[in-house]
Amino acid sequence: MIQGVKTKKLRVIPDERGRLMEILRANDELFCRFGQVYMTAAYPGVVKGWHYHKLQTDNITVVKGMLKLVLYDGREGSPTHGEVNEFFIGEHNPLLVQIPKLVFHGFKCISQHEALAINIPDLQYNYENPDEYRIHPHDNDIPYDWNRQDG
Repeated sequence: MIQGVKTKKLRVIPDERGRLMEILRANDELFCRFGQVYMTAAYPGVVKGWHYHKLQTDNITVVKGMLKLVLYDGREGSPTHGEVNEFFIGEHNPLLVQIPKLVFHGFKCISQHEALAINIPDLQYNYENPDEYRIHPHDNDIPYDWNRQDG
């Protein structure tokens, strides 16, 4: 696993009324601080990526559908430099993934309906000076192919 990436298996508690799933608690080992919470949607087959943050740590989970969340360690000097991690997260695998600063990340909706992701970054979004550095999802130097791997 890429250095600094942490995961938390999420527990779904169902009953006759529905279900509950805690995502992140202040007493979790991976909790650092609270910035904001937001939801983002992706339609089937859509790739949203790549980007990284210089200041922000992301905490991403999926509450509807399935995403292939991919991380790439482009940090010079990192012991995991050049490593790629794939996480299949969502309804069939409730997982929280913490993405450290400077690690590229993106995702692809792999369900047949839209996927809804929740991010709980440790910093608020700065509208005047966004901490977001993007590159093209397909035309870049990251050794990753977003296509489905049949076999």
